[in-house]
Amino acid sequence: EDLRVDGRGCEDYRCAEVETDVVSNTSGSARVKLGHTDILVGVKAEMGTPKLEKPDEGYLEFFVDCSANATPEFEGRGGEELGTEIANTLYRVFSSESSVDLKSLCINPREHCWVLYVDVLLLECGGNLFDAISIAVKAALFNTRIPKVRVLEDEEGSKEIELSDDPYDCIRLNVDDVPCIVTLSKIGYRHVVDATLQEEACSLASLLISVTSKGALTSMKKVGKGSLDPESIFEMMEMGKRVGKSLHIALQKILDEEESLGTSRQKVGFLG
Repeated sequence: EDLRVDGRGCEDYRCAEVETDVVSNTSGSARVKLGHTDILVGVKAEMGTPKLEKPDEGYLEFFVDCSANATPEFEGRGGEELGTEIANTLYRVFSSESSVDLKSLCINPREHCWVLYVDVLLLECGGNLFDAISIAVKAALFNTRIPKVRVLEDEEGSKEIELSDDPYDCIRLNVDDVPCIVTLSKIGYRHVVDATLQEEACSLASLLISVTSKGALTSMKKVGKGSLDPESIFEMMEMGKRVGKSLHIALQKILDEEESLGTSRQKVGFLG
């Protein structure tokens, strides 16, 4: 009947809180609270050497830390498996050529490039982890500022790298094509987005779809022990595209609003 326990319809997200620039010693950061799920993402830009197979590109590295306070299941080594699974999913989502312009991260082909270390910290788990993480990663990448670099060459041909001291003289990443993950959980004959922990417990199979702001699918992954018939997969894909597009619009609007406030905006941080 398109009605869930908390009053939402099948295609409705819970209210999400997004705040950028929350960690001072990173190049970019964001915190996302979605229901009882709380995610903190920090991006650190460091200079490295391009990979052999892609000498004119920088690259992203993902690290996921599941705090033992987030849920009792993470005590001991419980969170490691999930952390690896999330990191692998993020690598897959960002493996498509168009998601981030990696060529803009190259300083000197074959010699120097920017490496973006994306650290994801799970502070609290209240269902729908992958969606919340993907929103936080996109917001943190939007907030990332990479210092401008000049390559100086002397008469002997040796190169020297000079970093700009001006904090406003920086490169910003274009995140227009960065996908967000939409998780569709199958419950009975229907499927819902943004499942709570209780709804996840009722669901035997879910489909993780990464969708760009234009509604293009970049990757798909099935999780859970249950099965999905082809017809419902196509239905889920269509619903994922619709929901994904509106998610991107809402996220971009809030990021632009925060950006327009500049230094005058009040930071809420963790005590808000």
